[in-house]
Amino acid sequence: MPLAPVEDGALPGPVLTEIAALYATNHAFFELSGDFPDPGRITVEQVAAALADELAHEGAEVLLARSGGRLVGLAATLAHHPDPAAEDPDPWIGLLLIDATAHREGHGRAVAALVEDRFRAAGRTGVRIAVLDNNPEGLAFWRSQGYTVLRQAADRDAGRPCTVLRKAL
Repeated sequence: MPLAPVEDGALPGPVLTEIAALYATNHAFFELSGDFPDPGRITVEQVAAALADELAHEGAEVLLARSGGRLVGLAATLAHHPDPAAEDPDPWIGLLLIDATAHREGHGRAVAALVEDRFRAAGRTGVRIAVLDNNPEGLAFWRSQGYTVLRQAADRDAGRPCTVLRKAL
């Protein structure tokens, strides 16, 4: 289900609290990414700001995944590369985050497949993701999902070394 701001542009409080809890379970990933000053103490306010940054891009969506009513995952997607000068026809997965207490239960695979199905239904022919080079588990996950390496690059926001992968849809 897509996450949508309420009337004043803010995100719904109860959902935001759930999302912050999801982020907090992933402190190991956020230690790798450096996205939060203290990955062991991610706050609701920090998550709200991170989500607002994700949603600020044209064509961006944040999708929530539930299992048994519980939030188990989140995917942030972009309909197009954020740089209009990029010669890149594919949509992007900016973030796939699964509750760390539910890793290895198939939620990541299921959420990735749903995102791919959503893009496929929109007529897209491929999808891309950039995985931080210091995240070999993430790279192994995406390769196991059928993504192939396109190139090495630096991420747009922090210049971190990444591997860009693509999957044909």
